[in-house]
Amino acid sequence: MDNFDRSRRLAAEALGTGILVATVVGSGIMAETLTKDVALALLCNTLPTGAILVVLITVLGPISGAHLNPAVTLVFAGKRELPVNEAALYVIAQIAGGIAGTMAAHLMFGLPLLDLSTKVRTGGPQWFAEAVAAFGLVATILAGIRFQRTAVPWLVGLYITAAYWFTASTSFANPAVAIARSLTNTFSGIRPADLPGFILAELCGAFAGLLLMNWLLGHSRAPAPLPITEPLQ
Repeated sequence: MDNFDRSRRLAAEALGTGILVATVVGSGIMAETLTKDVALALLCNTLPTGAILVVLITVLGPISGAHLNPAVTLVFAGKRELPVNEAALYVIAQIAGGIAGTMAAHLMFGLPLLDLSTKVRTGGPQWFAEAVAAFGLVATILAGIRFQRTAVPWLVGLYITAAYWFTASTSFANPAVAIARSLTNTFSGIRPADLPGFILAELCGAFAGLLLMNWLLGHSRAPAPLPITEPLQ
């Protein structure tokens, strides 16, 4: 990241979030067009999302870190690995890129540029699911960076692929993506009125993940030497 100036890092965050949202929204539209089976449509939405995350994190990670997610950016700001002013710019770029991604998906499928969603996604179980999704995402990223940095793109892609199915909310786990999805009245949409609950849950889950992983990955004390029970030969 040190090899790229701020404008390039911000462009990478906007571009990556835009492509991610275009994939989520576009694959949802395609799925709805091809099948009326909701489970099959969700699978058709899941696989492209997991796949594009692997691609985006691999190619954009060296430029900006490929956060593509305000919750992830705030976690790194909390770890003091990203200055607060730059974190704020990352978040703005991610939100703007996400909205552009929705518009791009709509243009590809001949839909209105923006169309507020009417899809209801609210309630305690949904909010808890979003907290769990964001918690797991942050845990995956931080542990992946610590133990297997080169595998992080695959770890994140596989985690989100799984979380689409084991969370009641289908794992948005990303405030910028949630905002962008409120602007599409298609398969992947979320009603704008439901955004505050989702975003708050995502941020709470992300910071819970940060707190736990800071402890879990903290340096442990050196093990005590084994007692000598027999004289040395």
